[in-house]
Amino acid sequence: MELYLEIAGNQIDGARDYQEDAFLTTFLDEEEGGANSAAMIIMADGMGGHAAGNIASNLVVSTFNKSFTGNFGTDSVVDNLRASLDKANDALAASVRETPALDGMGCTLVCASIRRGKLRWVSVGDSHLYLLRDKELSKKNDDHSYGGYLDRMKAQGMEIAAEAGLSRNMLMSALTGQEIAETDCPNKPTQLLAGDRLIIASDGLDTLTTDTIAETSAWSSSAKECVDALLKGVEDTARPRQDNATVIVVDVLERAATTAEPAYEATQPLQLDELAAEAGLEEVDFNAASESVEPGMNKAVIGAIAAALVLALGAGAFFMLRGGEESVTVAPVEMASPPAPAIVAPVAPKQEPPPPLVVTPKPALKIMKVAPVTPPVPQKKAAPVTAAKGARAFSDVLASGGRGPQMVSIPAGRFKMGSGGLSTNTDERPRHTVSVPAFAISKYEITAAEYARFAKASKRPVPDNLYLDRNTHPVIFTSWDDAHYYSQWLSRETGKKYRLPTEAEWEYAASGGRETPYWWGFEFKQKMAHCFGCGTEFDPRKPTRVGRFTANPFGLYDTAGNVAEWVQDCYHTTYKDAPVDGSKWEGGECSYRIARGGSYDSPSKSIRHAKRSKLKATNTYSSVGIRLVRER
Repeated sequence: MELYLEIAGNQIDGARDYQEDAFLTTFLDEEEGGANSAAMIIMADGMGGHAAGNIASNLVVSTFNKSFTGNFGTDSVVDNLRASLDKANDALAASVRETPALDGMGCTLVCASIRRGKLRWVSVGDSHLYLLRDKELSKKNDDHSYGGYLDRMKAQGMEIAAEAGLSRNMLMSALTGQEIAETDCPNKPTQLLAGDRLIIASDGLDTLTTDTIAETSAWSSSAKECVDALLKGVEDTARPRQDNATVIVVDVLERAATTAEPAYEATQPLQLDELAAEAGLEEVDFNAASESVEPGMNKAVIGAIAAALVLALGAGAFFMLRGGEESVTVAPVEMASPPAPAIVAPVAPKQEPPPPLVVTPKPALKIMKVAPVTPPVPQKKAAPVTAAKGARAFSDVLASGGRGPQMVSIPAGRFKMGSGGLSTNTDERPRHTVSVPAFAISKYEITAAEYARFAKASKRPVPDNLYLDRNTHPVIFTSWDDAHYYSQWLSRETGKKYRLPTEAEWEYAASGGRETPYWWGFEFKQKMAHCFGCGTEFDPRKPTRVGRFTANPFGLYDTAGNVAEWVQDCYHTTYKDAPVDGSKWEGGECSYRIARGGSYDSPSKSIRHAKRSKLKATNTYSSVGIRLVRER
């Protein structure tokens, strides 16, 4: 069965006098004259005011497109989607740094990639990716609005009461040039079938109920007819504050052996360099600006472009791709009166409540997008950390005979510590950049046998180990104080400086040098660790032997799951004013210390390397063990 795609897209201004949405569709068949079976569809919904929202959406679309198509077929699709998202977000940050008047601009985004009948996507915000199959409509991507968050918590059995004063339409994640709070980009693709229909839309389509969207889409005979019908339905509702609405429809069809290749029509927004040319600013190279904005670029030029967008083009500029050949058409724009010739600071979207609705239960007007943030201070990006596959371990000789635990050297580096944006784990925020000097850390969790040598030499009780093999299983039932005294004993025995890791050292080492929630990637994977719900065959009531699972890129084992591990720092409720040099953080509640990495009885989300567990320092736990640092 050979599948091919028919794509149509269009947009309306609604009750706005400007258009902040931008979209682009591109066929990506490997060979010239291909069968229209591979495509990328990207849609961005801008925010931050007339000019700024238009700039943000167009800049993100053009930068994402350039990155994704340039690497199509060379990288994995998921990696390409994520990397292109980061580049688009970086382009926004560069623009805001160069033109502070654009601070607060941003957009949502959804990009669908289809290749060989498999659908993959990345999305940020509240725009939609729907699949219509057998007249049943299902939403594929996550909703990163406050209402979507409440619905997800309820679906997981953790119903949360809405906070007073917060609208369900409030965005919890968007592209603003700052850290992206939430991203939806599944590793597993969705298999498409002949007869499927995809609908990519901005939240302006929320004027229609999902039942209306499903019914309208089901009886439309073509992609173009479906687009026209949905947009007409939005217009017919005649909402007083109707938002911009963009709809792109993709029909998945089966090609008969004798059927000629289908004609198609793809629509894409005017690129920023073309907007500049229309405004009479042809000397500006926005292709370069989409990658990085040099400090010397004239700020007045970018400001003039934003103003020119209002003056010359408004929201109707776009061009059509027909049969692969480009022809530029600029739609005429009627304006009641010209705006001021100079750009002013963007005005935040109005936050007045929408009027009562009859047709749709969800207001389409965004009550709140993302609050303007202070532009980041430009920093030199840290070099990527090389994976320490097969890193050589070493151990120090003990004065009393034998050797200490195996240690692995960790290179110095910079990383982003904690969780960002509007993460519900408030003690993991704010996310901050930390520079960590080189150090060495235990390759494995300290075993019961290794700890027992210290306990006997110090005439301390040997902890119970649940009848597990002491030579191969981690020590448990040790307090923070026990772990601290063990490190001091090792220091005396070896003449080297051993201690518990700081929180920053532990998180950096556990991450393997990767800025993902788990050292192996963005998504939880089965059988990568011993935890509750990890899908292993091991006893869920106790730890398993050390080193049973794959090592992280630094060559460390069991940094996720099995047993949690004590760190030096006192407990603080947030990372506000936390040190940024990798040192320990005293003060706070020092009767409580922190354990990291989760354990055999932790759910999968608690084995992320950013997860913090607050525990009484003098207590012992069956799920907490020890990992040590040796200073170099």
